Amino acid sequence: MLSKNQIKLINKLKLKKHRIESNLFVAEGIKTIKELLQSDLKLQHIYTTELFNIETDLETLISEADLKRISCLTTPNKALAVFEMPDSKPIDLSQLCVALDDVRDPGNLGTIIRLCDWFGIRDLVCNVGTVDCFNPKVVQATMGSITRVNINYLNLESFLNDVSVPVFGAFMEGENVYTHKHLLDSGILVMGNEANGVSKAVESLITEKIAIPRFGALKATESLNVATATSILLSEFKRRTIEK
Repeated sequence: MLSKNQIKLINKLKLKKHRIESNLFVAEGIKTIKELLQSDLKLQHIYTTELFNIETDLETLISEADLKRISCLTTPNKALAVFEMPDSKPIDLSQLCVALDDVRDPGNLGTIIRLCDWFGIRDLVCNVGTVDCFNPKVVQATMGSITRVNINYLNLESFLNDVSVPVFGAFMEGENVYTHKHLLDSGILVMGNEANGVSKAVESLITEKIAIPRFGALKATESLNVATATSILLSEFKRRTIEK
């Protein structure tokens, strides 16, 4: 049975302010939680309608009604766990990393984290206006990939101003990524905000503007979803490294 204090704590973790204060975040769903349990993340507690049978006393069997009281999901998925937030590691600029300029949608960020994991991108750099990676909806969308990508939040303009590696940026008017001659296996790929793209301040620090060409007969599509665009660009970067 859940206590009032447990319910209060878990529900407070839905807000970024309280996640930062407590250094805790929530993960939901059997599959996601099992992925996180296999990582170096420190478990604080699991609340579940079906016991995991793991060797820990940090597990409480609760009713479906209690799970609904603490879940962020419309249809709760049998379990909710609370983990301690990991410390970010230094950024390795000897290999390609991805930078996000104020991506706001949790689903987009979660998908981009999964893409970084899929394509072997170790570092994801997020401007401070980007949605929190420990937002429950982001954690859910990563399906465990959040444990395998090093995520740093910082002032993106200041960060890019201090680097000496190529900085690629996704723009509608950029050079065709499929014919671009200088895609590298190191540097930074900057992806912009869903509505406004890359900000003017960050744009001034881009050294290589690249674009995904439109092949439709009318070429009337305004833009691609930022996560979709990220997948296409990362695929092309990685294809070039294989062909070397």
